[in-house]
Amino acid sequence: MTTAHPHHLDVGIGGVHVRLRAASPDFNTLMADRFRGFIGDVATPDYVFDVDILPFEYDPDVPDDASQIEVCVLREGARWRLLRGDFDAQWDPATRHGTARLRANPYALDSVLRILHSVLLAEQGGMLMHASSVVLADGRAFVCTGVSGAGKTTISRLVPPGAHILTDEMSFIRREADGYYAYGTPFAGELATPGENIRAPLAGVFLLAQGPDNRIDDLSPAEAIRAVMTNILYFAKDKALTAKVFDNAIALAACIPVRRLTFFPDARVWDMIGNEA
Repeated sequence: MTTAHPHHLDVGIGGVHVRLRAASPDFNTLMADRFRGFIGDVATPDYVFDVDILPFEYDPDVPDDASQIEVCVLREGARWRLLRGDFDAQWDPATRHGTARLRANPYALDSVLRILHSVLLAEQGGMLMHASSVVLADGRAFVCTGVSGAGKTTISRLVPPGAHILTDEMSFIRREADGYYAYGTPFAGELATPGENIRAPLAGVFLLAQGPDNRIDDLSPAEAIRAVMTNILYFAKDKALTAKVFDNAIALAACIPVRRLTFFPDARVWDMIGNEA
């Protein structure tokens, strides 16, 4: 990849390039490190955001970890508006231009990008899912989802040689002409390492549970849809888009095997997945 222009950064996730224009060179340097592996100049980005870094001001009503404040995502006319204690952002889908006023920390911008992609994916038949994603040596991608503590990071740590971790926290699933694909993201969980910036055809989704042995069990269609829908990351208060998210969950469960994976935390689980999935 070529070096980004000093006055902007192009962040490419899942084939969508977002240009971030900020006047602060220190913030640009911080963001270049935060999104390493996903930075590269493009001639025409898909979206452009002008980023205004707010000076730090102590506010007793805003905790240090402002990410714990509930986010508000809503339509305001033709525009989308994103609000939380540490940012205020908006974008216009028609002009593909947006603005973001945020605190000088990488997690505020992280959240803006996650929400942006969650909306874009929902509109296009895909989804951002609270899940880990791994590509095996044979080129197949598997998504492992579940509640916090189910084992998303644990199963990522157990990947065999030749496998690639796309994420241990936030899976980017896009519906394309020839099926569903999983993409790497820079959004890391406990591994604290960005995923690899690659894509692979999605071969299966697993609802995780830990147990004394390794086994894969089928889910009923209703259980499969529920497993997908429950773990989609979706923030918008918008009836039309909420209906689209539900339709996307039904479509994915109809096309991709969604099963329960009970596993004992050792590397043999990936042998089973590779042989049986």
